[in-house]
Amino acid sequence: MKYLLDTHVWIWMVEADPAIPRSVAAVLKDVANAPLALSAISPWEVAKKLSANRLTLSRPGREWVVESARNPGMRLLPLGADVAWEANHLPGDFHRDPADQIIVATARQYDLTLITADRRILAYRHVRTLWR
Repeated sequence: MKYLLDTHVWIWMVEADPAIPRSVAAVLKDVANAPLALSAISPWEVAKKLSANRLTLSRPGREWVVESARNPGMRLLPLGADVAWEANHLPGDFHRDPADQIIVATARQYDLTLITADRRILAYRHVRTLWR
């Protein structure tokens, strides 16, 4: 396991969104990189966006969340005590979005590269990222 997907990248990957650069798509499709990791907060984020009508998916929401998280090429990583602590004690200056804090802390705790298009995370020097 080498890579953790940010929530939007997970959505884009499952939905085959062209927003993913070709170089990143190649990483996502490479079986040598399987399984791809997903933070436990990501299904919650998708469910939250769906409940607020801020997201439309190709399948009914519950089905999409459950089946996409169960994909054999994915590994759902728990929000354990270490991640919870790290999320609230990230080094340097990081923004206050709790979901992003948990995702970054998960990448750090599991020593994974975070695949994200989020500019605020890409600018944060205390986590390895990939985009482009």
